[in-house]
Amino acid sequence: AVLAFVSAIDSPTRSAMTPRLIGHDLLPAALTLNQVVWNGTALAGPAVAGIVIARLGVGWAYGIDLATYLAMIWAAWALPRMAPDVSHEAKTGTAAIREGFAFLKGKPVLQSTFVADIIAMVFGMPRALFPILAASSFGRGPEVVGLLFAAPAVGALVGALTAGWVGRVRRQGAAVLWAVVFWGAGIAAFGLVRDLRIALALLALAGAADVISAVFRGTILQLAVPDHLRGRLSAIHTLVVTGGPRLGDLEAGLVAQAFTPTISVVSGGVLCVLGTVALAALVPSFRRYVAPTT
Repeated sequence: AVLAFVSAIDSPTRSAMTPRLIGHDLLPAALTLNQVVWNGTALAGPAVAGIVIARLGVGWAYGIDLATYLAMIWAAWALPRMAPDVSHEAKTGTAAIREGFAFLKGKPVLQSTFVADIIAMVFGMPRALFPILAASSFGRGPEVVGLLFAAPAVGALVGALTAGWVGRVRRQGAAVLWAVVFWGAGIAAFGLVRDLRIALALLALAGAADVISAVFRGTILQLAVPDHLRGRLSAIHTLVVTGGPRLGDLEAGLVAQAFTPTISVVSGGVLCVLGTVALAALVPSFRRYVAPTT
């Protein structure tokens, strides 16, 4: 609970600092590098922890974890001082929260970055079904469950490592829409196959599409928001990113209970694609959005 609480402060703060640290032109590359770090540690951390626990015990695992936290605190302390923009009166408490949501009014492009992520996570995130799919679709046990959970992260890591081209893309709204379409199509196809290797490859492709969507959504958000509001909008972004998958778990489980797990996965992927097409049609300004030049 304490870690979740401080993360809710840490993550928006780091997001708000990034554009001022590296400038607008390098922002897509910086966000891609963040994805490399995020997905790389998500894969390596549990694997290393398992080895440490097996060889040395749980106490050593937590001790090493504590040491890495101390290193992270030192790195944060070493950053240059970066005071907020003092040209605007800083609001606090619920007034600051209201100000963040008020800024979104009348800004369809910014709103669409959140809607696109909600569509992808609510309809196209079948993680809650991986345990039952391992048995019902592939006739395997816990080892396959682990592979199903790892496959999207592997794809996201590879996608981030090979995404040096993102800085050259100007039509970032269209890039988000296409990435979410590929994510939904990959998930729908995953629900139809029964060959484990193909299924893992489809999940990896979906993960790669998701990381591209995340990079461009983050870039649009960071560049469209003034400095004094970046932290608040980043907090709203964190709320969507963390809450969407939980709603996706609920949606996947309810549909699977009402029909079958396969129908839940396939229909979710199809609805993800259809929802993205609808978003593109309803918000043409997002579809046509071009990144500003400096």
